[in-house]
Amino acid sequence: MRINKFASKPDGVGRYRVEFDDGSILRLYRQTIEDHCLYTGQELTEQEMAALRTAAGQMSAKMRAVRIVTASDVSKNDLKRRLIQKGEDPVQAAEAVAWMEELRLVDDRQTASMIVSRCAAKGYGLARAKQALYEKRVPKEYWDEALADYPDQTENILSFLRSRLTADSDERARKRAIDALLRRGHSYGDIRSALRQLDFDEFQEEWNG
Repeated sequence: MRINKFASKPDGVGRYRVEFDDGSILRLYRQTIEDHCLYTGQELTEQEMAALRTAAGQMSAKMRAVRIVTASDVSKNDLKRRLIQKGEDPVQAAEAVAWMEELRLVDDRQTASMIVSRCAAKGYGLARAKQALYEKRVPKEYWDEALADYPDQTENILSFLRSRLTADSDERARKRAIDALLRRGHSYGDIRSALRQLDFDEFQEEWNG
């Protein structure tokens, strides 16, 4: 197979479009082009083309993994899932994750800690932090350590309630506020305790009974 043309400029993620005489197209990173010493007019055997496609897939998975990790906190399992979801070959996705781990660019223990810290900073309850760890596919072996010192959220709950309710708030408004706090991962007991601390007489009567 013969290389007909190279794009003069890379695309948005740094790949060069390479056109072949059979009409097929590969998008290759510069490193892959240089590693295989490619040039316009070059004739490639079937074996060389197969090796080039494999190398292209491997580099694609690695570079996509870097972009994903740069944009958000991900566990190894979540990174692999997202690579496959984006169209990367499962084997090459697994290789890319291993490569990222070797470079210490993905670390499940650190990811767990960062996820929990962000949840706490946003005023979420413990349940929401656990949900975030689950959604990010962080292995459960790292959960206890990450959640061990989860800060008390009483002040955040009180602040939230004060921003939503007054002594004149009706039943519907109170229910909306409570439901919102439950969605944020706070326990019913913690919400009830916070309500008791408010100086709204109607809350005191309703929630202390």
